[in-house]
Amino acid sequence: MTRVLIVDDEEPARERLRQLLGAVPDVVVVGEASNGEKALDAISTLNPDVVLLDIQMPGLSGLEVAACLHRPRPRIIFCTAFDQYAVDAFEVNAVDYLLKPVNRVRLVRAIERARSKTEAEAEADVDRVTEAVQGKCTRLLARCGDRFRIVHQKEVVYLSSEGGLTRLHTRDRRYVLDPTLNDLEDRLDPDVFFRISRAAIVNLDAVIEVLPLVGGIASVALTSGVALEVSRRRVKELLARLEGGGARR
Repeated sequence: MTRVLIVDDEEPARERLRQLLGAVPDVVVVGEASNGEKALDAISTLNPDVVLLDIQMPGLSGLEVAACLHRPRPRIIFCTAFDQYAVDAFEVNAVDYLLKPVNRVRLVRAIERARSKTEAEAEADVDRVTEAVQGKCTRLLARCGDRFRIVHQKEVVYLSSEGGLTRLHTRDRRYVLDPTLNDLEDRLDPDVFFRISRAAIVNLDAVIEVLPLVGGIASVALTSGVALEVSRRRVKELLARLEGGGARR
């Protein structure tokens, strides 16, 4: 039995998908979500096999939801009204998508293809299309108790890995993120963020001082009052970036 979660901000669209899925063998709808934040919570709680994910939603878009999901992700089938830019990206990257209004034949085919893909294939498909359509992310989704909060990149002072958790630090608060630092490094704008060590990524605009230390390492002072260690092999590049040397490609 394939467990499906429906995500769409419009009730008529969710109702249509419920009705269509009701006639598909070996499929059960385990839940619904009306926006991106609720979708992330539902995915974490319900652990669906497949998510029918609307792209155009207020707040967090479907593409941002997909990019924020902790790996391994469920199989994702994007849903969209006609958006040529998005559709071109889906076609080029061979990612499953459904054009609204969704018809039953196309829906069944998309679910069958999603079920037939390996985990690695499904992950690669989503990575390619989110990169092609979305580009570098300018906001992150952070956990705040039992809620999610959208944090814009200009609010981020640094990101860290602590005790197996990824944390986002602003000037006065810290949050937990699902993606790892490696995932975030790939998604963040390299003109704004720089990885100073295995354990930290800093917002270059938040750096106010770099202090060289014995042994070739350094310490960066941030606008929040925190000081972090820069690994030996990253000191030179950090200084070049702060001088306006540009991101390494």
